[in-house]
Amino acid sequence: MNLIEKAQAVEGLFVKLEEQSKQFHKEAGMGCISGCGFCCSNPEVPASALEFLPLAFDLYEKGIAEELAAQLAEGKSKGVCVVYRAQSADLSKGFCGNYANRGMICRVFGASARKNNKTNLKELITCKLLKAERPEAFQEVTARINTDLDIPLAPAYYTQLKDIDEVLSELHPVNEAILLALELVLRFHYYETEGTLS
Repeated sequence: MNLIEKAQAVEGLFVKLEEQSKQFHKEAGMGCISGCGFCCSNPEVPASALEFLPLAFDLYEKGIAEELAAQLAEGKSKGVCVVYRAQSADLSKGFCGNYANRGMICRVFGASARKNNKTNLKELITCKLLKAERPEAFQEVTARINTDLDIPLAPAYYTQLKDIDEVLSELHPVNEAILLALELVLRFHYYETEGTLS
């Protein structure tokens, strides 16, 4: 698979996850708090270059991939996700600047579960703010995902991501993952262009 095919495979995986997530949210009636960016304000969010290939290709098409890669490289890729648009001084309020091309981690958070190794029960992957603000709803959803409510399982989606490319699915801090994806796309287009010129 070339890089474009890998990005398309990731997009296909995202479509499947989105369908399952929408169904879960519709039935559970519980989603992220509107305007909350608490999870996005963590610079250590783990992500992979592979899950950000669709974003990198989109930014390349918009003509801003090279500039953003340089910006990330200069900042040594530390800090809050470069795509996040904070709307408060403490960074806890905001929105994604490229929601359609957000990564896997952004898609599974609040819309998927993992199994507890000790109890073998499913646990909703969500933030402490949502648990604190809507404790009854959280308890109800937790009970339902172990009885009658379907929910995507995050580990299964990460396994499918690894099946696309094991090396590119290795985890890094979010901006480092985005930088790696941008560098891959820029290199891919550079050699593609070089090949057509010769």
